Amino acid sequence: MPSDLSKSLVALKQDSTLIAVIELSLSNWLVAGLVPRLDRQPRKKLGADPEALLALLQRWRDEAVKVGQAIERIAVAYEAGRDGFWLARWLRSRGIEAHVIHPNSIPVPREHRRAKSDRLDTELLLRAFLGWLRGEPKHCHMAQIPSIEEEDLKRPNREHQRLVNERTSLINRLKACLIRFGIRNFNPKLKTASERLAGLLTPEGMPLPVNTLTELGHDLARLHLIKTQLKEIESRRAKQLAAEPKHRHATAVDQLTRVVGLGVETADMLDSEMFCRPLRDRWAVARYGGLTGSPDESGQRRREQGLARAGNGRVRRGMIQFAWRFLRFQKDSPLAQWYERKTQSARKDVRKLMIVALARKLLIALWRMITQGVIPEGIRLCQAV
Repeated sequence: MPSDLSKSLVALKQDSTLIAVIELSLSNWLVAGLVPRLDRQPRKKLGADPEALLALLQRWRDEAVKVGQAIERIAVAYEAGRDGFWLARWLRSRGIEAHVIHPNSIPVPREHRRAKSDRLDTELLLRAFLGWLRGEPKHCHMAQIPSIEEEDLKRPNREHQRLVNERTSLINRLKACLIRFGIRNFNPKLKTASERLAGLLTPEGMPLPVNTLTELGHDLARLHLIKTQLKEIESRRAKQLAAEPKHRHATAVDQLTRVVGLGVETADMLDSEMFCRPLRDRWAVARYGGLTGSPDESGQRRREQGLARAGNGRVRRGMIQFAWRFLRFQKDSPLAQWYERKTQSARKDVRKLMIVALARKLLIALWRMITQGVIPEGIRLCQAV
């Protein structure tokens, strides 16, 4: 069931709840607590050791018991960062209620120069976490804690995207290096590129210098390795989808690829990054997809600052690319005709703005198709194999 991560759904009994927050770093963790019946607010610096953290929480619980206060609940929170979600899963497996706070949801002072330290950060975290536990709105938002399987599901698509970026960078670097010597007709993407490299001549009829030839050879070898890895990822993904056709992910990818113009890569990205999450409604879908605006209003001033930085950048980029393809492959659909009416005789910048609106509508339609079984109206689908 979709959950509201902006507030706690469990009533807080502060007299019997031990509350702690952790400021994580590479080598040390600073733990601040709020222990019932203790006048002081304990704070302890530990090494990056989960067992030491668990022992510290148990020691604070024993201190509360010594002064006559039984502890029925231990709630721990920390900011999402480099460590990810493993610590929250580890604490939950040992009976500790653990939460991961979205960093952008913590309000901070707006002075240009302000004091900042781990101690001050734990105070901000503790204040925000306490308000969240009380159910008060707009204190902070929690990130959904994925399982190991859900995190692992994202790796092939993210690796594929990273390799594609590296491939593009290598090809551009190869072409730029050759252009400096006046060579413009060499295609690094050809299978015979390595063999043709040695026979290249400059416009003066001279062969390429030795160091430059060696560098280009290294880049072509890296390009070949990247192509091999991309093919391996794509073939492994196809085998996994075919091996478990009844699995939720395989079913979702099959449904998405039935939409004309939407390929396996985009379908895999959408499901592993977004549709596997229990999003509450279409507004949450648009926000998580990073396809909402960021208005700037003050007095009589009204302006739009563009897309908000929040949300999943991979989903935003993939949906905008799919929206352009949608206009090509689904010209007769109501959404494509809506876009054409809105942008008829419009400037180029208006068309770019409206493509974001189209991407948002498409994302919501695809989300409804996967989660509710609602087929988008007027969108052409391929026949199920």
